[in-house]
Amino acid sequence: MKRSQLFVKTLKDAPADEVAKNAQLLIRAGFVYKVMAGVYAYTPLGIRVIEKIKQIVREEMDAIGGAELIMTALQRPDTWKETKRWDDEVVDVWFKTKLKDEQELGLAWSHEEAIIEMMKTHVSSYKDLPQYVYQFQTKFRNELRSKSGIMRGREFVMKDMYSACLDSEQHEKFYQDCIDAYMRVFDRLGIGEDTFVTFADGGAFTKFSHEFQTVCDAGEDTVYMNEDRTVVLNEEVMNDETLAEMNVTKEELKPVVTAEVGNIFNFGTQKSEEMDFSFTNSDGKKQFVHLGSYGIGITRVMGVIAEKMSDEKGLIWHANVAPYQVCLASIGDVSEQAENLYKELMKNGIEVLYDDRDVRPGDKFADADLMGIPIRVVISSRSLENNEVEVKMRESDDAEMVNLSDAIESIKRKLSALE
Repeated sequence: MKRSQLFVKTLKDAPADEVAKNAQLLIRAGFVYKVMAGVYAYTPLGIRVIEKIKQIVREEMDAIGGAELIMTALQRPDTWKETKRWDDEVVDVWFKTKLKDEQELGLAWSHEEAIIEMMKTHVSSYKDLPQYVYQFQTKFRNELRSKSGIMRGREFVMKDMYSACLDSEQHEKFYQDCIDAYMRVFDRLGIGEDTFVTFADGGAFTKFSHEFQTVCDAGEDTVYMNEDRTVVLNEEVMNDETLAEMNVTKEELKPVVTAEVGNIFNFGTQKSEEMDFSFTNSDGKKQFVHLGSYGIGITRVMGVIAEKMSDEKGLIWHANVAPYQVCLASIGDVSEQAENLYKELMKNGIEVLYDDRDVRPGDKFADADLMGIPIRVVISSRSLENNEVEVKMRESDDAEMVNLSDAIESIKRKLSALE
């Protein structure tokens, strides 16, 4: 992509009313546009990051047997009344509206009840189970406060998966498979070392759940962790009983600020019984389905990565989610050579943003750093005197001069080392 053709605008300063570091950086670097508190539009740069995060999640969900679908955000009240979760006293984040005929609707904040209703038309016998389906869907939550940038939006993209199993044994196996898959996702996103599975309160979903918490100074949660990071508990389940089960004392655990990046819920047969979701087992008897729900906040993860991976110059994307792998900048009268290198990079499958603008070199370098692109390649009149280009890693202060004929292979090696 040529920078002159890219729909993007970088800023020296973030909007005065934006207090979250992740949103400040993403707005300045041209990834998001703030519409109002908790509501953001995503530019072509932002979409590229979102789609890369989604693809990593998609690959790991497919690997454990997930099948992708997409549901509607518009929800009928009767679907949710069966479980009492239409009630604002039970779920206080609904956005509710009406059709012209006065029929009430809600904008989905989650999809458990909706998928059960859909699955009931697909499952009647034990031969129809198990079923594992997931989607990438925009969710709407009427949050009272939204001050954490894209880490807590009123409108956001989520991956939500739902499992329907024959019995607790089949369910528990998939539940653990999903935990393992989630950790692979976070490893591939570059935050795996700081992400932990924690035991937590289930809120409006279940009595208890498991959350995936990433150590992050801008997080809204607190977990308690022992020194070697082998025991991690959420604040709300820190009692005289949980500690005994974990064989630890309060003195061994220290508070750490974290951000929730994923969660999973074990419903057992509770929701199936509430919504009469059953099947005929091998003995010809009625049996309720075991259900689970598994979420990853796609845009929230993007915000957490932005919070954790940045410096005074701007963003530092992990190579797996960076909008482009290489930023190519031309300096001086070298348009022909730069164009040839640009085409050669693309021919070799390297994602490149070619800054072909007629602006000062410093502006090109500053934008490349602000956007957080992993590798910057500079081709200039001076470098071509020795048939070389300058190659610099985003996280390094030093640049390397590389022979033009070796540039492609050198870049490939550097990208491979970053993955």
